[in-house]
This record gives sequence, C-alpha cells and structure tokens, in this order.
Amino acid sequence: MQTLLNTLFIQTQGSYLNLDHETVKVQVEGSNRAQIPLHHLEGISVFGNVMFSPFLIHKCARDGKQITWFSESGRFQARTQGPIHGNVLLRKAQYEALLSEEKTLLLAQQFVFGKIANARAVLQRHRRDYPETPLEAPIQAAADSVRQLESVASLESLRGIEGNAAADYFSAFPLLIREKQFSFTDRNRRPPRDPVNALLSFIYALLTTDCAGALEGVGLDPQVGFLHVLRPGRPALALDLMEEFRSWFADRIALSLMNRKQVDSSCFEERVGGAVMLNEKGRKLVIGAYQTRKAEKMQHPIFEEPLPIGILFHVQARLLARHLRGDLEFYPPFRWK
Repeated sequence: MQTLLNTLFIQTQGSYLNLDHETVKVQVEGSNRAQIPLHHLEGISVFGNVMFSPFLIHKCARDGKQITWFSESGRFQARTQGPIHGNVLLRKAQYEALLSEEKTLLLAQQFVFGKIANARAVLQRHRRDYPETPLEAPIQAAADSVRQLESVASLESLRGIEGNAAADYFSAFPLLIREKQFSFTDRNRRPPRDPVNALLSFIYALLTTDCAGALEGVGLDPQVGFLHVLRPGRPALALDLMEEFRSWFADRIALSLMNRKQVDSSCFEERVGGAVMLNEKGRKLVIGAYQTRKAEKMQHPIFEEPLPIGILFHVQARLLARHLRGDLEFYPPFRWK
C-alpha cells in the first residue's frame, strides 16, 4: 500500500479498510497495517480483493473523495463518487485541450518524447550488456529524432518523426533477440504473421487495457487522445499513454521471454490466412510474466521511494489530469533509465 499524489493505493489482497474517526484504517488478517488521515487523501484506488466498511464508503462519498475499484490485474471495474465531483470539469478541460492545436501538439510531443527517449534507453542498455551488438546507428537515429521534436510545428510532422523513429527502432529489434529460433523482419499486425509479432501484439493489448483503466480511474476519457487519431471505439488516449511504456516495459517482457527460452514454438498456433497467435499455453505464460513484471519496483523520477511498475500507469494518468486541470505547467512523461 502506498500514498501517491494524495491517492491511497491498496494492492494487498484481503485488505480491509474502515473508518476510524477521521482516518482510514487499513487491516490485513486482523492486523493494523496503516492509518491515514482522510484530509490527506483525494481518493482511494484498490486492486482485487479489497473490502470497505459501508461507513468509509459513505464518508468518502459525502466528502467528495473518489473510490476506484480495479481488478487484481489492473482492469478498471467501477468508481464511486458523491453527488458533487470534479470529473466533469476534468473532462471539459480534456476536450478543450483537444480543440486547441497548440495544447494538442504540446501533449503529443511529450508522449512521443517519452516513447523515443525510452526506446533509445532500451538500445543503450542492450549495448552495455552486449557491447558486440552493432547498435550505434539506431541509438544515434533516436537521438536525432529527439532533437527534431524541439522544433516540430505541426501534429502531422510530429507523427512523421514518431513513425520514422519507430521504424529505426524496429530495424534494430532483431539484434535484441538472442534466441535464434525467433526471427523478426518487421512490425506487422492485424493479424501478426510471425511469433515475435504475435507476442508483441498480445503484450501491447494488455498494456492498452492497463492504461485505459488508469485513465478511467482518474476520470479522463480514454477515447479522447492527442497523438493518435480519434476513431469510434478506439482508446486513443490509452494508446497515447502506453507509448511511454511500450519499449522499456512491454518489449523487454517479450525479449526476456524469448531470450530465456520461456516461450517456444509450442506456445503459438498458425491460423487460416497466415495469422500467428499465442495459444492457451502461451497466453498463460505471457500473462504470468506480465503480472510478475508489474509487481517489480523501480524509481519514479518524481518520488523518492521505489514504486511497483503497475502503479506507474496510474501515476502518469494522475500527472496528466493535473496538467489538464492547470496544476502542472507541462505533462512530464515517464523516462526509464
């Protein structure tokens, strides 16, 4: 359990939260684990099997403190709020930002900056671990793309830079796969046509769900994004947010599964038309690795204490909400080092 950005996050299964005067008392198996003054909190987010006393729920509703429920894996379930709440104003700010070309471009720039900077960091980390890998050219290309972002003047140009940077990164991706039973030539999808792309697409789908849940949890509309084109049913803002996590989180899970021989040909099946998909065995392995990785801790640049990776999606969603409300001048994308 952790308190970040005035929000209490509870991930310990079997926790029980109740109201003790003007505090939230957290108990696990009858033992008191924490007691937090309610006036310090704007909301409570819980994951999985976490129980509340009705008195705490009623108190939070009366005081305008949001309670958000997620599944243990991070999928948004529900949100409890009182009769007066600021989500309508937050979404109004989100829609107004979309109507402003300047604000849209600035936000899209930040998402793309996070994506390219983190992709470059992944390549640099691999080169440190395996100095013989010829990665100098794609690392330099990523650095050049970051510099181009500084003077970009339109969303169309920004998307062009992002597309070229992605192509440069994926041109180097085969060099990161050390297990030779897997081959990769290009990024393909809808449907994926080889095991590597099938693995990437499945992990990206899990990540998109997590990002959408985090955005819904703070009251943002996950379908109204700034970088990705708006389409019916498309979680554009979730796709925007996941760009910061795509390479260092999702891609590194895929690489670890392949290079450690945790997945092999028995985890995939080919379907009519040439599509390649993970089978039931493969999906179970990937979901297990994904959840294990989310539970690992790492340092967020804003906070002193290490945080579970699965909480980072929620932290970034809250930072984005604060920026849209006007509490932060710029949205700070997460950078992996």
